[in-house]
Amino acid sequence: MMPALARMLMVAGGLLLILGLVLYFGPSLPFLGRLPGDLRIERPGFRLYLPITTCLLISLLLSLALWLWSKLR
Repeated sequence: MMPALARMLMVAGGLLLILGLVLYFGPSLPFLGRLPGDLRIERPGFRLYLPITTCLLISLLLSLALWLWSKLR
């Protein structure tokens, strides 16, 4: 019971650490959000931004990381 809880707390802490690093260093990454395929429509009084390619890239990286984690377990 306790080792499972400890593992879950360590994983949650690691995920929070990674999220914090992404939020801290994210604005300084020049390519994130400006990739080809990210749609930006700006008109007077209207702004639409769809980061399609950025979302696909993040999804691919997370899928790869989780796949590697499952193989190394």
